[in-house]
Amino acid sequence: MPQSGAHKGRPRSDMAHRAILEAARQQLIREGYSGLRLEHVAAHAGVGKATIYRRWRSKEQLAQALLADLAAPHIAIDETGDTRDEMLAAVMNPMRALTESDFGPVIRALLSQIAANPALGDPFRATVVQARRDEIGRMIARGIERGDLCPDADADVATELLVGPVYFRFMFGGELNRAFAERVVDNVMRGYAASDNPPTESRPDRPPPD
Repeated sequence: MPQSGAHKGRPRSDMAHRAILEAARQQLIREGYSGLRLEHVAAHAGVGKATIYRRWRSKEQLAQALLADLAAPHIAIDETGDTRDEMLAAVMNPMRALTESDFGPVIRALLSQIAANPALGDPFRATVVQARRDEIGRMIARGIERGDLCPDADADVATELLVGPVYFRFMFGGELNRAFAERVVDNVMRGYAASDNPPTESRPDRPPPD
């Protein structure tokens, strides 16, 4: 007969982890980064401060963990066999993250810190940003292999051309919708298309990427 309480540590630990991230999310949105206090997060999550410090030694580490958790569902680009559709997903993924998920208000609360605080900005760039670069790099490589994109297409620049306009509008204003994403993709495709394979422009009846 199994011992009483066996194997119960992991679910309890996972529940505490989720409660801490949720408490941090709420506090960041409500009070901003300057108001983020680990002791307040612990109280709201119903855990002791030691529980937080065993996982994250600073509020920068906690904020980075929250960003990574919220960004993760919006990074992968499914391989569909259609380079333009995959490129459209590369634009729509961050757009949806910013406008349709908790990632948007959290990144807004942390943008200035990501830019100015290396303790937060460096790990964010090394994880979330690099994961997106890697995913777009694989997408560009598939496009080159299919003959849709020129052999010297620069994946790093492609990331900035596809994702950069989304963040620019998010920060400074402008509609973030599918029509905008289509325009971004059409322009990048024109610049990156193989010389013997002109890009296909957007069509109104084109279904959205999954």
